[in-house]
Amino acid sequence: MTNFNAMAGFATSHGFNTVFFQTYRKGVLLFNRQDLQTFVNQAHLKNLSIFFSLLITSPSQQIPSSIYGLGEGGVNLDMSTIGLSSQQSLLALLKADYNGTTAVTTDNLTSTLKPDLLVLETYAPDQKPSIKPGIIGSVEVVATSSRADYQSQLQYALQNSDGVMVFDYAGLLKSGY
Repeated sequence: MTNFNAMAGFATSHGFNTVFFQTYRKGVLLFNRQDLQTFVNQAHLKNLSIFFSLLITSPSQQIPSSIYGLGEGGVNLDMSTIGLSSQQSLLALLKADYNGTTAVTTDNLTSTLKPDLLVLETYAPDQKPSIKPGIIGSVEVVATSSRADYQSQLQYALQNSDGVMVFDYAGLLKSGY
């Protein structure tokens, strides 16, 4: 089905405590409730929290409330490609309908959105000054030039923010990181 268990093992062995797992992309739920429950169970067996990440690319796409209540740590809205008013509306809908932790992943470093967790995509070199206490910084393999550069960016983000989001498990494997 997937290599979720291997990914969860990789996350645990590298010191991570939370996985944001894309379960919805461009209006399509990628897994059924039974599969999502299995992923939650596998994550918990590895002492990981799992957030269901929803990639929303159009304001007309609906939040799939059928995924709520499976023991997930929270729901993340990844919606940088839509306008701010649509982002505000979707976050308000999520907060009104969902009792768990809400998160938003954004590349808007001046975002006024107020989820429980705001994850800033800070992996572009000009965004490094934005990594600071009060935010969760990020690192992405494709935005690094070498393993040493990746490690340097990861350490900088760990030392200067309230946590680090590392994007792209498949990219980490492919690069041998």
